[in-house]
Amino acid sequence: MAILNQVGNRLVMQRDVERLWIEPWGPNALRVRAVRHIDVPEENWALLPQENPGTAEISIADGEGSIRNGKISARITRAGMLYFYGENDKPILREYWRSRGPFETISALEMKAREFRGRVGGDFELTMRFEANPGEHIFGMGQYQDGMIDKKGCVLELAHRNSQASVPFYLSSEGYGFLWNNPSIGRVTFAKNRTEWYASSTKTLDYWITASDSPAEIMSAYADATGHTPMMPDYVMGFWQCKLRYRTQDELLAVARRHKALGLPMDVIVSDFFHWPYQGDWRFDESEWPDPEAMVQELKQMGIELMVSIWPYVDEKSENYHEMRQRGYLVQTERGLQLCSTWKGNTIPYDPTNPEAREYVWSIVKKNYFDKGIKIFWLDEAEPEWDYDFDHYRYARGSNLAVGNIYPVVYAQNFYEGLKQSGVERPINLLRCAWAGSQRYGALVWSGDIDTTFRSFREQFTSGLSMAMSGIPWWTSDIGGFHGGDQNDPNFRELLVRWFQFGAFCPVFRLHGDRRNGDDPGSASKAHTGGPNEVWSYGEEVFEILKKYLFLREEMRPYIKSVMAKAAETGAPVIRPLYYDFPRDPATLTIEDQMMFGDDVLVAPVFELGARQRQVYLPAGASWIDAHTGETYAGGQTLLADAPLERCPVYLRQGGSVSFTI
Repeated sequence: MAILNQVGNRLVMQRDVERLWIEPWGPNALRVRAVRHIDVPEENWALLPQENPGTAEISIADGEGSIRNGKISARITRAGMLYFYGENDKPILREYWRSRGPFETISALEMKAREFRGRVGGDFELTMRFEANPGEHIFGMGQYQDGMIDKKGCVLELAHRNSQASVPFYLSSEGYGFLWNNPSIGRVTFAKNRTEWYASSTKTLDYWITASDSPAEIMSAYADATGHTPMMPDYVMGFWQCKLRYRTQDELLAVARRHKALGLPMDVIVSDFFHWPYQGDWRFDESEWPDPEAMVQELKQMGIELMVSIWPYVDEKSENYHEMRQRGYLVQTERGLQLCSTWKGNTIPYDPTNPEAREYVWSIVKKNYFDKGIKIFWLDEAEPEWDYDFDHYRYARGSNLAVGNIYPVVYAQNFYEGLKQSGVERPINLLRCAWAGSQRYGALVWSGDIDTTFRSFREQFTSGLSMAMSGIPWWTSDIGGFHGGDQNDPNFRELLVRWFQFGAFCPVFRLHGDRRNGDDPGSASKAHTGGPNEVWSYGEEVFEILKKYLFLREEMRPYIKSVMAKAAETGAPVIRPLYYDFPRDPATLTIEDQMMFGDDVLVAPVFELGARQRQVYLPAGASWIDAHTGETYAGGQTLLADAPLERCPVYLRQGGSVSFTI
């Protein structure tokens, strides 16, 4: 039987060698931790220390205990089973036990809810099981290329890959939010018969749960617990231009000059990868970029910021390699060569879990980029991308199996803190990956190296909404997709238009991709450049449509600024599924091809080649104005909306804070 005690604000259980803590962690939220044999570690991982964690109401009687913090409460039975309750004491989650022991569900299966299995000579494999909630819908969990917003019924790898970002927080239609606060490589199964979390190497069970019938309150509580995104700077709310890479300073400046000569708006242009001599040099190759300071100054005079690509890899030929290896600043391998990749050089990433390594890298970046006027960085390869042998690498903070998922967080932290210390008030950096808490370090996540197909476009749409519901408000994708795309192909031109229309309503509006018909890289050690990818690269008809959406984005800037302010203040997603705003309309639970952009703009992208109409559901609880025709419609109905190539169906909430005509 469990031994229960109150220790300060915590309900503490001892059962055999297991110790379990339950304590308030912010209003209407509880944090649960459990260990075997050892004291509970104080590591917070994604969670912030709580100055005002909440005041717990704890009671212990007849061998059972309960703890209440606002709208959430938990009960622990004599046998150590946990039950959670939300508003009005509604059951929201309970552990899954099947045993012949002293549990409520008698079974010969001998299956525990909290199962620690020792790894020989190391930590534990951990499995945490919960009973399934019939009819539950699950939103969030990061970015997976599966085309699904509702993750109920899914098996998800808790690991990062190129185009996959594991952010283990979800919002449930049952009225709670749940964070798996463990950076171990693992998986989660949201099955019909049970929910099962698995960590491959860990010392501690650690999760956070909050309760509310309002999705907005849940997202706000999560932002309070893990950190709010900064306010987005004004100078990045418009259009971002890039292609695979501009080879030279002159080429990049020519694009910016032509863009401005055409009277087109642009906020950011990108000097992408291999503008450097070797990976890990973190500086311009002076043979192709002879005067970065003059380039940055000219761009600023045009109202454009330069963003430069940073890779975490260090080539053994880099001028920094030997010192970084000698000082222990590089990721270690468990066996064989200290090597990660052989693409364009023999490389290994630096280790941002090591504070000294972060300081060293920023000192170089500051000298070679920031001091020349550059204040936005593209932190590529943020998983980092290797052969995904997760058991082969080790960081200063522990093995990759145990802590690997924090890599993109500390990578973002490295540059966020460096920029803040250097005087940038609101840093923003582009990363290819994220984990829980990345948002507090100004992380703008993009969806990786994805295909140039309508299927991929649809998958990025659901990826973006899932990231938003995971507490990552800043997200974008490569408009048109990354891998390929022929500028002269009518089908690709149509895809680009439809993606560009969606991009105009994303948190960041960014054109990128490795297009065909490119030039020679100029050097065997450099990547190829990709073909032209400017708004004028796809013919006059496409150019006129893209131009219309460029100016629409500019017209929306005041609205976008208000949406970004709300995201920073409350944790509200910038883009989100209809359910977030209309939880009392059950039809919104199953709409997976429409979104809200802020409180007042409903967007229904076209995801099929050749489609010139599509069905649009207008949620109940509001009236809606067609942004193309000005017609008003009552909510709670489905329309067949016209969608010629130049038109993406968009509806404005009547009485809302924004008004425009497309």
